Amino acid sequence: MTDQLIATSAASGAAPTAFVTKIAVVIRDDLPVWQKLNMTAFLASGVAAIAPDAIGADYSDADGTRYSPMFGQPVLVFEADAIRLARTLERAVSRGVVPTVFTSDLFATGDDTANRAVAAVPRADLNLAGIAIHADRKIVDKITEGLRLHP
Repeated sequence: MTDQLIATSAASGAAPTAFVTKIAVVIRDDLPVWQKLNMTAFLASGVAAIAPDAIGADYSDADGTRYSPMFGQPVLVFEADAIRLARTLERAVSRGVVPTVFTSDLFATGDDTANRAVAAVPRADLNLAGIAIHADRKIVDKITEGLRLHP
């Protein structure tokens, strides 16, 4: 995770506070809350799978109980209508960012193998429900420009 940090005041010895990379999840705004939450968790797992450097250190409490690590940086969650969501995907792909995608069809599948049906659909025809990206923060800012944070 340390390679993701920018020292804001190296001369003063202050701890790094800004990140070189950024994680963004963009979800379609017309979905039920349970679908938004479920999908956000799945999309975040896709980022974790391709960006192990985004994972922080293990946690532990005062009793020494070990807890799993999480992302070592914030995850920004945006919402968008279907058109803006498709535009966001195109922006990511055009910048060489490998996105995690979640289509509406995935809400109906019961296993990971069935989820691979996305391979049979051209990108322009995907019924996107959400995407997640992890990239340089400036690139993520360009990709998500014009989107609003989820309320």
